[in-house]
Amino acid sequence: MFDHLGFAVGDFDRSAAFYDAALAPLGIKRVTAFEYPGGQGIGYGSGEPQFWINSGAALRDGVHIAFAARSRAQVIAFHEAALAAGGRDNGGPGIREQYHPNYYAAFVLYPDGHNIEAVCHAPQ
Repeated sequence: MFDHLGFAVGDFDRSAAFYDAALAPLGIKRVTAFEYPGGQGIGYGSGEPQFWINSGAALRDGVHIAFAARSRAQVIAFHEAALAAGGRDNGGPGIREQYHPNYYAAFVLYPDGHNIEAVCHAPQ
């Protein structure tokens, strides 16, 4: 059902130190970290990153939830259905190579403004 989730934090360094310590006993650690225009992010997991914290520009997005899609056609159908149901486009279906070469996703701001996504990692 879920691929990953995340949210913005006010004090990025304090939050990173907290999650580094609190998640370690669960076998969850920093898997990746990156900077982007206006902020930075850390992905935590026990393999692939599934939990994210973000700073800066991401603060306006609040909560982010990514739903797992089995195909690119499902990503397209999600985007169309979400827009028809009152969501606002936040990035149409397409490859997001900055994440990895097969990251095919679509983003929608649902009526309360949170960023939701459908993502498929499979090639074609």
